[in-house]
Order: sequence, then C-alpha cells, then structure tokens
Amino acid sequence: MTRVPLLSGSRIPLIGIPDDAVLLTPPPPLESLRDVTAAVGEALRYPLSGSSLHDLVTPGGRVAIVVEPPCLPLPGVSIDPRQEAVAAVVDELERLGMPATNHTILVAGGLGRRAGRRELESVLRPVQARDYRGAVAVHDATSPELEQLDLGGAVSVTIHRALIEADLVVCVTAAETSERGGASALLSCCGASTIAAAKPAPSLLAPAHSPTGALAAALAAALNRRTRVIGVSLVLDHPHMTGSHRDYPSSPQALTSLARSPLRRVLNVLPGALREQTLKRVGRELATTGVFAGPPAVAHTEALLRGISLRGTHFQGQLDTLVVPLAWSGLNVPREPVNPITAAATGLGHAMRLWRDASPLADGGTIVLLHDLRRNFGHGPQAPYRALFQILRDGGTDEQLAAGREAAAGDERALATYRDGQAPHPLLPYADWATCRPALDRAGRVLVAGCRAAGAARALGFVPTHSITAALEMARGIAGGSHRSGVLLGPPYPPLIVS
Repeated sequence: MTRVPLLSGSRIPLIGIPDDAVLLTPPPPLESLRDVTAAVGEALRYPLSGSSLHDLVTPGGRVAIVVEPPCLPLPGVSIDPRQEAVAAVVDELERLGMPATNHTILVAGGLGRRAGRRELESVLRPVQARDYRGAVAVHDATSPELEQLDLGGAVSVTIHRALIEADLVVCVTAAETSERGGASALLSCCGASTIAAAKPAPSLLAPAHSPTGALAAALAAALNRRTRVIGVSLVLDHPHMTGSHRDYPSSPQALTSLARSPLRRVLNVLPGALREQTLKRVGRELATTGVFAGPPAVAHTEALLRGISLRGTHFQGQLDTLVVPLAWSGLNVPREPVNPITAAATGLGHAMRLWRDASPLADGGTIVLLHDLRRNFGHGPQAPYRALFQILRDGGTDEQLAAGREAAAGDERALATYRDGQAPHPLLPYADWATCRPALDRAGRVLVAGCRAAGAARALGFVPTHSITAALEMARGIAGGSHRSGVLLGPPYPPLIVS
C-alpha cells in the first residue's frame, strides 16, 4: 500500500491507497507566454475568425468589457493573468480611438455573491487601476433595469443594459470549462431565471454537447445583431505553488517531500481557522500559455481545446472507484468555507465532470469524496444553502425541490441580501446542486471518507465512512471480482482524457 499526501479540507493527511491504484496527476508546469499584453494585442489584430478589433471599433463610442470573477482555476492566486489581459484590451481600445472614459468593465457574476470593493479593485492590477478612468459595474441578476434581448422566434431574455447600449462588447475570460468563459460570460449578465435554467452537461470539456454553451452561443449571436461583439480567451496553466513544494501534486518527488515534511504535521494539528489562513497564504503562481480572439464562442472553444491538450492527463480504460480530494474552499468568489452542498458541487459538479471522450468512472462505479463534510451553515452567505439542505434532509424529492426553488426565487429578504452583496442569489444553491446530477446519475454510490457529519452525508444521499481505507474496502466489496481504482490528485484538478 502506498501512502500519498492528499488534501482533505484544510488538512493534508497521508492516505493509504492500493499499489495498483491509478494516480491521476496534473502535468508539470508548462512554458508560459513572456508578454501577455503583446499576445492579447496580436490576437485582437489577427482573430481566429470574423473582423479584427480595428474593424469593429467606433471612434468615440462606448464599449463594455465583460469579465468574470476568478472562480477558476482552483485554488486561486493573488496575481491573475486576466488582470493584465483586461489592461491590454483597455490600452488597445484607447489606441484605436475609444477613450477609457467611455469604457465600462462589467463583472459578470451570475448568481454568485456580488463583488465588493476588494473584488472590484482586483479586476486590474494596482498600478493599472490607478490609471483607469472608466466605470466598473457589477451585474445584478434581479435588477429591474435589465433590457429585453430577442434570441429568435418567441424566445427572449433579459440582459444588462450596458451590453445593449454599447457600440462594442469585448469578453475577456479564461477558457477553463465549457460553462464558464467566452459566450457564457454574456449568459452570466442575464436575469436570474435565465442563468438558473441552464442545464448542466455530463462533461465540462465538450462544448458541442453543452446546453449551457449552446444557449450562450445563441445569446452572443443575438447580441451581435444589436451591436458588435468580440472575445479574448486565455489558456491558463494549472496554479503551481512556489517554494520547496512547487511541483506538488504533479511530481512524485514533491509527493515524497511533502509526506516527510514536518510542516505538514504541524499544519494538521492547528485549529481549523489557522489552517485555512495558512493555506490561503501559500504562494501560488498562474501563467498564460496562449491567447485567442474572435467571436466569443469560437475563441473560447479553441482555447479550451488547446488547454485540454496541454494540461490534460491521459489514461486508458475506466475506473470502478475514483477518489476525489476536496480543498478548504469552494468554487464561488468571494471564497467561503465549504458546506456539504458546495463540497459536493466541487467534487461531483466540477472535478467529476472534467473529462473528455469518455467518463473516467465506469457506469455504476463508486465515487469517494475525501472531506469531513462539516455543516458550516450560518447566517449571511451560507443562509441560502441552509434552506436547500433542510429540503434535502427532509427527502429532497423533485416536487419538494421545485417548490423550494420557487419559494427561493420570490424570497424578498434573501434577494435584498443578494443585492447588498452579503450573500449569493437564493437560486445559486439549487444551481450548484444541479451540477452534481450527471455524476450522481452515473455513479452507483458516493462515499465520504473521513466524514465527521454522518447526518449531513446521509441528507445528500451519500454514505459516510470513517477513513479512506474503510471507503476503499467498501467499494471493493461492492464491485466484487476485479476492481480498478484511481486517485485524482488535486486541486488543481487536471482534465481527464480517457481512451
């Protein structure tokens, strides 16, 4: 049996895994672009298709620059290449005759908690932010000022007014999944009902089969009939730690070094709040490996496929059991302590859907989530999740979920809290839970290794276990006969390319 250091919340215990288990590790750091600003400028001059930025600008006109909160990749970094890309777009527009005083940077937060001052200040780097003279707006999915946009036929949506009134719309995003970035950033500028209605796909790496991507592409096409639209998509490397453990978890040497490190033992015995603060302060760097421009859906798809080929992990065959370690923070920004629903959304809704060509898990296989699954529900940002958890604990039938969803959409107190930036939209927990459905439909069962809240696990339909050893033995007994297991090392979670 091999002992491997894996994240379990804010702890890094040594986990014993079978010697024949498949370790799914992200690749080592990739060669990065030396000058992101120059790469963005060149991509806008020579887009993949359509007109260049020079042909789209209206001298003296208004422009809306759409950006997304840096939810992905996970874990986040303090210095993000998207900041430099946004600044490059602003400079390029000014050079072509659209002054920064006519720019509006629109933060497309979707149903997430609305960005506050700290998040708005991080859209650009400090030096660039001091020189910026335009406006910065945060999307409100419940605003009565959203404008109608006809998608064709009898279908229409409501969208942020700045996009309708602009002479040019520029999307600056990173290509991480088919449901985030590119034209999906425009979808995150729509009304709450439109965003929440998007159906999650079984895979996050198959743009052609994503209902969310198809809806976003139709939205971009409809907006392009009203104004001019172009997108800039960045191909990012995985976040990598700096210092002595820089190559974790992609290097076997780094795994061995961290397993023997006395700092890991000290971290595991610290109180939870101190552990999380320590992990947040760990130095990480994020590099850009490519930049593409063109129609948002086109640039995003090309960048996504390029990122899969560069950052993906190849392996053959499917697995009967897949172990997924979960980190101390969830996907949403601002980062909040995970609760059982956001933990499930990270493991099942995100990590288990990062595959290409075929699912890594055999039909009816077992998923093992490595997390304590504590009930971190409270007031403020966690209140909407507590309401959904109570419904799931009481049965969570389709009728109950539909009734709860309808009640949440009309909860004026929760909506007011969302508008004030104190909590996410009350429909976000339902959207997060919906992303788990494809993995739950495929898996025969979900085990929670190291679970310290058995009631929370059972409320979500999971099976609590005390340790990873017990979970793997249970999975082996359920499978019977030959049993093939794998361990997904992360975060960062690599794209899985199954042959």
